[in-house]
Amino acid sequence: QVELVESGGGLVQAGDSLKLSCTGPPRTFNNYAIAWFRQPSGKEPEFIGASNWNGASIYYAANVYHKESMKGRFTISRDNARYTVTLQVDNLTPEDTAHYYCAARDRAQYIPGSTRFDYWGLGTQVTVSS
Repeated sequence: QVELVESGGGLVQAGDSLKLSCTGPPRTFNNYAIAWFRQPSGKEPEFIGASNWNGASIYYAANVYHKESMKGRFTISRDNARYTVTLQVDNLTPEDTAHYYCAARDRAQYIPGSTRFDYWGLGTQVTVSS
């Protein structure tokens, strides 16, 4: 079992930026690829992107590049020294309101572009008011 803890959510205004953090177990953190998902209330989870074990390779979902409501606003970064993967979301809109989760998969099993992840945090709620 891998314990992941998300933080940084809250109530924000449209146009704001938000940085969400996913913190994992210090001793084994670099054994895992880490992904970010979000799930609006009543909808299916949406994959945002993932970092490989050291942050050298960040994969973003196609929607982050092509979906008008998401284009160019999501950035994932990784800092193994702080056991953290960060999701920054810029220029927030009410459509970004969702529960945001991070998830982990063993680095040996991780395939860039795959949405299969084995360990999940409890998530952090982001609510964007207009």
